Amino acid sequence: MNAFEHYPRWARALAHGIRARLGNTFVLHGNTHDLVAVPRPPDSPRLAAEYVSLTVFLAEWIFGQREVVIEYQRANGAIFHTPESHRHFTEAVAVVDAIHGTDLARSVPRDPAVFCSLLDSFLKQVVHRFPTLGVAILLPYAETLVPESAGESGAEDRAVRVFIQKWSTDPGLLAANVTFVLVTENLADISARIVRSPQTVETAIERPDEPDRLRFLRSIRPAGWFETRSELPAERLAQSTSGLTRIQLRQIVSSVDEHSLNEPGARLDAATLRDQKKAVIEAECFGLLEYVESKVTLDMVSGHEGVKSRLRRAAQAIAAGRLRGVPMGYLIAGPVGSAKTFLVNCFTGEIGFPCVKFLNFRSQWQGVTEGNLEKILKVLQAMWPVGVIIDEADAALGDRNQQGDSGTSNRVFAQFASFMGNTEYRGKILWFLITSRPDLLPIDLKRQGRAEEHLALFYPETDEEHEALFRIMLKKSGLKTAAQSVKEVIADPSGLSGADIEAILARAVLASDAGEAGADQSVPVDTLRRAFEDFIPATSPLERELQILVAVRECTSREVLPERYRNLDRSELQARISELRRLLNS
Repeated sequence: MNAFEHYPRWARALAHGIRARLGNTFVLHGNTHDLVAVPRPPDSPRLAAEYVSLTVFLAEWIFGQREVVIEYQRANGAIFHTPESHRHFTEAVAVVDAIHGTDLARSVPRDPAVFCSLLDSFLKQVVHRFPTLGVAILLPYAETLVPESAGESGAEDRAVRVFIQKWSTDPGLLAANVTFVLVTENLADISARIVRSPQTVETAIERPDEPDRLRFLRSIRPAGWFETRSELPAERLAQSTSGLTRIQLRQIVSSVDEHSLNEPGARLDAATLRDQKKAVIEAECFGLLEYVESKVTLDMVSGHEGVKSRLRRAAQAIAAGRLRGVPMGYLIAGPVGSAKTFLVNCFTGEIGFPCVKFLNFRSQWQGVTEGNLEKILKVLQAMWPVGVIIDEADAALGDRNQQGDSGTSNRVFAQFASFMGNTEYRGKILWFLITSRPDLLPIDLKRQGRAEEHLALFYPETDEEHEALFRIMLKKSGLKTAAQSVKEVIADPSGLSGADIEAILARAVLASDAGEAGADQSVPVDTLRRAFEDFIPATSPLERELQILVAVRECTSREVLPERYRNLDRSELQARISELRRLLNS
């Protein structure tokens, strides 16, 4: 039987790399701040401590047979996991003290450069020792020791990086039983010279999957807890918490216990779990992601019947598990105010799994943007099935050829495009790229295998569409009025978007007493009519026409196009688009 059979997958990969002599320097990244399950066969007796920190797991379960295990971080300095580790190291440092007249063995310095210098002297003695020692050096929070090159603060950071690079290529250390393990959450946070070095091996630590989450929940709470404190059985709770770490799971069940102290009988239900999950994901991504949960469905969207039909078919396929026919992603195009974002938010109420919205993950500091995106993608990878909404996608995602930011946009674009095109996530991670200028979105993201389905939204064109939109906007805004038809307040509503009508209704409420008198107060028809007459669209007609025509050109379905655009000559369409661009740029 394989000695590592019951170890996590990442630990088996690490053990294989060490045994196979793939190198002596390993970088662990990903879910590094979580608890790790202590390896044990399924039928073995329960252990006192079934979950430990990563460094304890490495020290005791990966390198437990090594004579020397040293952990070093800036905050606490060197930590020796066994008395023998401390003795062997201080004996080597005593030799340095004898030569240089120092007294470092009495108190090992915390300064990274000085410690690495002492560690280098110790390792030189290890190489020439017989019998040799088994040594493991653990470097958690490696981003504070060898930050991404642009963030190196001075000679100290460079010295530490040089030491690590030297150790990873030293023939004597490669032949000896010596291993270095750097631990960081994001690979992008540490020096690219180390990450890209052929002498280092990177291993990702995954977030717990559903069986792992179930095992953890059962280990921290008895079976009776789920009967008395939760409306969700342990199996359902494990299924509903995709993307969460073990520590976050413990926070959720502990919050239930705390809540029950103030409200006896309080139980964890589906709504509370959704709120808790939303809170922990948004807190972990600290402003990088927003958890989206819609209380309305596509029934709230006026018009766009062809688009809604396609989206509903996809939702039904996802619910039935027929993932092969589900698009990898959608490009939602259309002029400003055509309800693109609202449509996607309503669709999230149909598909039955959570959705998140990208917020601003870019930073002025080199390396931070890549680290933020890496963290986002790892969260998405762990919490599938999930929908991902990227509003103003043409501005958010950059371009392969963008210049002026030291290549950050190019790297971000490549990282994002590679992840988005991974067909393993078909039906599991559903992308929504929303933009009024799809012509500015790189072709790499719009091709088949990424944003496969291009859907276009337009302003209402028929009287029926205008009336339906007017009723929907009245319902959405909660405004009450005696007007039953849009023609009662404006003779020609053509060219008005849903956003325009919503803004006009808000003006009417402000101009009347309805905003102060309460929900039962009705807005007079005359007030509503004056608000419509006073309104001037903020977008120029030329800009709106350009946005409409590029949406027509991008659309991949004739079904969703208005009748007058379905058989439009493509050469004439392109000529008019080029003319509009010249007019707007002049």
